[in-house]
Amino acid sequence: MRRVSIFGATGSIGQNTLDLLRRDPTAYQVVALSGGRNIAQLAKDALEFSPEVVVTAFADLLPELQAAMAGSGVAVEAGAEAIARAAERPADWIMSCIVGVAGLTPSLHAVQQGTTLALANKESLVAAGPILMAEARRHGATILPVDSEHSAVFQALIGEDISTVERIIITASGGAFRDWPQADLAKATPAQAQTHPNWSMGQRITIDSASMFNKAMELIETKEFFGVHETQIETIIHPESLIHAMVGFQDGGMMAHVGPPDMRHAIGFALHYPERRPLDVARLDLTQIGQFR
Repeated sequence: MRRVSIFGATGSIGQNTLDLLRRDPTAYQVVALSGGRNIAQLAKDALEFSPEVVVTAFADLLPELQAAMAGSGVAVEAGAEAIARAAERPADWIMSCIVGVAGLTPSLHAVQQGTTLALANKESLVAAGPILMAEARRHGATILPVDSEHSAVFQALIGEDISTVERIIITASGGAFRDWPQADLAKATPAQAQTHPNWSMGQRITIDSASMFNKAMELIETKEFFGVHETQIETIIHPESLIHAMVGFQDGGMMAHVGPPDMRHAIGFALHYPERRPLDVARLDLTQIGQFR
């Protein structure tokens, strides 16, 4: 039975991860769950999965979480230091999907354990990529990218020599405003920015997608994770979000990763790696797609 921790369990990535664990309950033991202000969801998940510890990032919400978990036997803690302690608990696989630089703490503790880090927290690489990658090498840890684009690049590179890579192309949906006339953008509201045309994601990343700032961070992620020069990285607008990334090689060949816009694919790949196990996600029918834009 694999010991698993999820930091950011109440967000979209965390919820999709729990969905996959739920499908094979005898295969996983949950060590730690953390969340933010959604105490109802955090407590619900903790009562279902019975982790060793459940943590809210906000100390003022500790009494609410304690009340919800009363009699469960699960340790209840709160605050940044509590998240750090939870991340130090031994686990075979740690999902880091807290939004923001706060996700760096569980990311670092995961690699310092020499375990497998499923990395969905962009800021870990954007803010501290050289440090995190060096720590992973020093402790013999494995980092598996969970962003759909970087998971796609990782999969396209399996069995390949990174020195033969000529270019890496990551795709962008264009976000909520991709079809808007430029003159209308000045009138855009936060509510409109929170509606993504393809993906079901958290509020912050959805807004970052609307502004394309999210893609800027992903370019940095690509450089830090794969160790390629920044001039080798490109991005293109691909409204359907079916091609997640492409890798071009020095012989002119190109590998593309194609799949539905469902984060359970990238999460499931990281969860089961190096195996490929069956996943109940949509299958593409290329005859129905016809063409990619």
